Amino acid sequence: MLLVPVGRLRRNHAVATPNALPGLDPSEIRAIEAAAVAPEADVATPSTIPLLPGERTNARRLKFALVQACTLSSLLLGMTAIFLAINGFDPRWGALCLLACITFDGLDGALARKFGVASPFGVQMDSLGDMVSFGVAAPVVIYSALNGKVAMPLLIGACALVAACAAVRLARFNVSPKDGRFFCGVPTTMAATVLAISVLLGLNLPPAMIVTGVVLLAFAMVSSFPYAKLAKVMKLHPILLAVPVLGALANHEIAFGLIVLTYLVSGPILWARQRRTA
Repeated sequence: MLLVPVGRLRRNHAVATPNALPGLDPSEIRAIEAAAVAPEADVATPSTIPLLPGERTNARRLKFALVQACTLSSLLLGMTAIFLAINGFDPRWGALCLLACITFDGLDGALARKFGVASPFGVQMDSLGDMVSFGVAAPVVIYSALNGKVAMPLLIGACALVAACAAVRLARFNVSPKDGRFFCGVPTTMAATVLAISVLLGLNLPPAMIVTGVVLLAFAMVSSFPYAKLAKVMKLHPILLAVPVLGALANHEIAFGLIVLTYLVSGPILWARQRRTA
């Protein structure tokens, strides 16, 4: 019997015939052909998952592109804040970029829900953009503002901690069930807002105290304490909402510090109340 190298048949995808393979009967030839072709047929054809689920009309594509443009704008503004900080510009310019990042970050989610173009791709893009803007740009801006005022190892450690906690916070948010009333831990957008406003106000506090606040803010992001969402805060009694405004008119630095401290403390208080009523 003539032995035919099956590997060669597989590579060349040759179609054997009795004339091409003398000495073999038709049944043997068919068996060789099946062995050569079958593995190729078993390989699944790769497919591409559409970025936009559902009906793919031009109108929906345009809306989807607009939402992603907002996400990319937030990311690019975060990169701009980093470039400004490392090139010696006034840190307040970087802080303004961070506030613009926060605006676009809120806009992309709102538009995605309004237009009905929310998608898993958009969720991942949003997280990547948040990591650049709030997990990297925000601590870089803080580093630029405090550089030379605080011991270098202490400042680097505090800023690196913000980046690490932001990454954990964003990853946990993507895989956790959502609560319409509370955040689990301080959101990265809130942390970046506090850091940006702190730089803009130029708080006249001891630098070591500011670094301590940065560290506490980082740990608050990865805590399990419930923090009220802005929509819930805005439902408070108007008198309570007027207190911070009046305080800001008297002394904006003290008022800002008290607002941040109140928000940070509200998490453990809500957690204790939930444990008591459970």
